[in-house]
Amino acid sequence: MLEQKKLDITDRVVGKLNNNQMDLYVEEQPIGRMLFTNQGNEYELNSGYEHENNKIFHYADVTTSADQKYTDCDEENGWC
Repeated sequence: MLEQKKLDITDRVVGKLNNNQMDLYVEEQPIGRMLFTNQGNEYELNSGYEHENNKIFHYADVTTSADQKYTDCDEENGWC
């Protein structure tokens, strides 16, 4: 079963300066940009990403049920 989780990816985000903005990437994939304005920084992030309290989050689908290959272990013979 899949469940959507909010993951903190701040430490994985890399920025590249481009005029009055910084293009943002995670593992070389563009995720949006940060604009430098007179009022401060503004974030324009792709769908599935969010900026909150100086952190960047990604909403990802993660499995919530146990992985079947580990649930039917044979306790007597030590096979899994």
